[in-house]
Amino acid sequence: MQFGFVAALLHRLSGIALAIFVPFHFLALATTLNGANALDNFLSVTNDPLVKLSETGLVGALALHMALGLRVLAIEFLGVRERTGAAVSACIGFGFVLGLSFLLNAG
Repeated sequence: MQFGFVAALLHRLSGIALAIFVPFHFLALATTLNGANALDNFLSVTNDPLVKLSETGLVGALALHMALGLRVLAIEFLGVRERTGAAVSACIGFGFVLGLSFLLNAG
């Protein structure tokens, strides 16, 4: 499998994950219109370990999407022709490290 294909696939999949998250984020923000108690009740769900794990994946997806997007911008606008395997590996590592650091701080 070619690294460019893997990069494009991961960039699209992380974008889909972020697009699925956005309505839930707006729902959380909308609960503030019903007062502090409604927001507290909604946010109490976030103490569940499964939710923390999914938030970790979301942070990792966000970091991966950003890193792969910056890679595409560098290729298109700066004319950077890097070693694709190393660049894609670095992007995946960046997403993993940021997701893991979020999980360690989510305690």
